[in-house]
Amino acid sequence: MPLRPDPNPDRVVDNHRRQWRDCRFVYPVVSRRAGGLSIGVNLNIDKRCNYRCIYCQIDRRVGRRSVEIDVDRLGEELDLALQAARSGEVWSEPRFADTPEPMRRINDIAFSGDGEPTCLPQFPDAVDAAVDALKRADADDVKIVLITNSTHLRDATTQDGLKLLDAHNGEIWAKLDAGTEEMFRRVNRPPAGLTLQEICDNLLATALVRPIVIQTLLMRIDGEPPVDAEIAAYIGRLRWLIGNGGQVKLLQLHTVARPPAMPGVAMLPEPDLRAIAAHIGSDLPGLDIAVYTGREVSPQRAAPPDAAT
Repeated sequence: MPLRPDPNPDRVVDNHRRQWRDCRFVYPVVSRRAGGLSIGVNLNIDKRCNYRCIYCQIDRRVGRRSVEIDVDRLGEELDLALQAARSGEVWSEPRFADTPEPMRRINDIAFSGDGEPTCLPQFPDAVDAAVDALKRADADDVKIVLITNSTHLRDATTQDGLKLLDAHNGEIWAKLDAGTEEMFRRVNRPPAGLTLQEICDNLLATALVRPIVIQTLLMRIDGEPPVDAEIAAYIGRLRWLIGNGGQVKLLQLHTVARPPAMPGVAMLPEPDLRAIAAHIGSDLPGLDIAVYTGREVSPQRAAPPDAAT
């Protein structure tokens, strides 16, 4: 299957600042991968996450107190964002004014933000708030997207949220950044005891029920691109997932687009990224692959390898 082109390289898509007006949880952004306006929901405003990915732009060195999710306020903020987008008011704001006309549409409400949304016990309530906001806006055609690191997909609380997504035009974008255990631990820096095979088992259990999107970030580490053996192992993971009945509707391959917290992490050049995509496509010819190129950015800070979360 032909590779999808990068849909929009314009710099308007670089502004993913998670603050909009006086909102606490909601932040609209123009998203390349969404191909339009994505109304982000940040349930992790305390910046807690169970991963410490080396390419993440969030500084997790400082411990933070947990923040309670105010579901009623979340619903009100979603109402505000949906109204501003549907009326066209949002496009008059400076950060959105240069948005290309084809991208001036609401694509989704996306649970993403500064950490893993499924870590929170209020995740199903937050999804329910998004469902209700779309009903109030008469926008049932707008998707609800969960962007997840795949660690909690089989948890009972997450399952409650996924059932709501399945019933209301939902979609799951699930992370798989490595093919080998060594690279998984180096790149994602997961909690002790969590293995890459458990992540793959989570993906399979989820993809047996509904089609999912796999998102993978590839990068240079200390100047070196992924080695051939790592790419082969990664393809093997995808082959295992699909061969066991997992439904993968799209593979998103992307690279560093915003300043990472860790030194030594850099964008994978476009030719390298597209060569890997072509390799995957030749081994898994039925897989739909979208490639999102990056740009050279400098680290914001140098976080120690064992930074506290």
